[in-house]
Amino acid sequence: MGSTTLSFLGAAGTVTGSQHLLTIDTEAPGSADPLRRRRILVDAGMFQGEKRLRLMNWSDFPVPPAAIGDVLLTHAHLDHCGLLPRLAAAGFRGRIWATPGTCELTRIVLLDAAHLQERDAAHAADRGYSRHRVPRPLYTVADVEATLPLLREIGFDAPLDLGGGVTAQWTPAGHILGSASIRVATPHGSVVFSGDLGRPEHPVLRPRRVPEGADIAVVESTYGDREHPDSAELARSGAAPPEAHEPLADAIRRTVDRGGSVLVPAFAVDRTEVVLKVLSDMTEDGRIPQVPVYVDSPMALASLRVYRAREHAGELRAEADGLRLPALDLREVRDVQDSQRLNAPDRPCLIISASGMATGGRVLHHLEHMLPDPRHCVVLTGYQAAGTRGRALAEGARALKMYGVYVAVRAEVLQDSEFSVHADASELVEWVRGLSPAPRGVFCVHGEPGPAGALADRLGEELGVVAVVPAQGETVRVGGPGSR
Repeated sequence: MGSTTLSFLGAAGTVTGSQHLLTIDTEAPGSADPLRRRRILVDAGMFQGEKRLRLMNWSDFPVPPAAIGDVLLTHAHLDHCGLLPRLAAAGFRGRIWATPGTCELTRIVLLDAAHLQERDAAHAADRGYSRHRVPRPLYTVADVEATLPLLREIGFDAPLDLGGGVTAQWTPAGHILGSASIRVATPHGSVVFSGDLGRPEHPVLRPRRVPEGADIAVVESTYGDREHPDSAELARSGAAPPEAHEPLADAIRRTVDRGGSVLVPAFAVDRTEVVLKVLSDMTEDGRIPQVPVYVDSPMALASLRVYRAREHAGELRAEADGLRLPALDLREVRDVQDSQRLNAPDRPCLIISASGMATGGRVLHHLEHMLPDPRHCVVLTGYQAAGTRGRALAEGARALKMYGVYVAVRAEVLQDSEFSVHADASELVEWVRGLSPAPRGVFCVHGEPGPAGALADRLGEELGVVAVVPAQGETVRVGGPGSR
């Protein structure tokens, strides 16, 4: 007997902080403790965006971290792995399971996050814009270094026996290198976690695959209320499909002609690789002039090396050709002095810098210097969560607050939605439709209330499943009669 429950500790009604806790109780007749309990956490993501969400990163974990036996990671983005050092510092000593690509990228992401937090805390203390007498980071590089030995690699499609009748299996999700959907089976039922799902046609990675179905499906809903541009629909209508990323190409041409530079805030992991591939293709086709392309993010440069590594070649499309990018005048920016010189470039150039939502990192210094100059252009390349500077720019802000002061926005701002590697509403529905056996219930997570609710409604109407948006902290039972 016994039972398995699923608790939504993050990404419930919001697009950040993914944390899903499985609690498995099994009876042990004859034991001094007749009920054995184990806890498995799927993702340990950092909350980002609005202040009310960021403050949740500082809260005590809902259960003692020492009581968690295993953490299963879907992928290496900060909103899925960023709280691991906090978890370990609070007593977690279990194993963190992830694919080889995710393990490599998680090391890079967490070390970079800790470095930025330490630097930002010192910066706040120097400038005096923090309300805290002594600003401190959420965690330190030392905390990360104590966490990394807990990482354990598991390959795609290889069933992992976690003991006690619990197994887990990772299936490619096509979102970033190493990203996966995870199916967990317990003695009482099963759950499949989509993780962040890529589109059927990722520019760099091989397509996602649909895992085996389960009693419950936990599905991301970032774009649960919208569709990406559909070239097939254009073809059916008889309209000529536009050239890919033409608004971006046009903005680059115009910006260079007026003597300005283009700043691209981009996520260091995967988004930078995709942007570079697109820029290389457009340069090779003569659609944009060849100008220096600076990658100003140590984390992005490190992740680019991981993408290019021979052992991960099997995850890349053949046409990505190892991301060699021969058409680009690619320049790597490593030290802070070279980064600062890019604040006032002496010739038109393209600067790719993290973070993608302008929540931190070197991109803030570039924004501080470039936004007031109408010659320049800022290109947003993906989803911008509520409460971020990227969302403010996308919504037409005339001024942006950074380091305690407001900076005028006079530069051109463009949002290029074609860069998104999140599945849109129809693609999410098709992923759920492909689950076999079909789930009895679907929980729409990792989306703001509107998109998550829209996806839940559509799943109910089109597939006839019970689909809901869980509340933060809600717990549901897994399985029941006939569970699998």
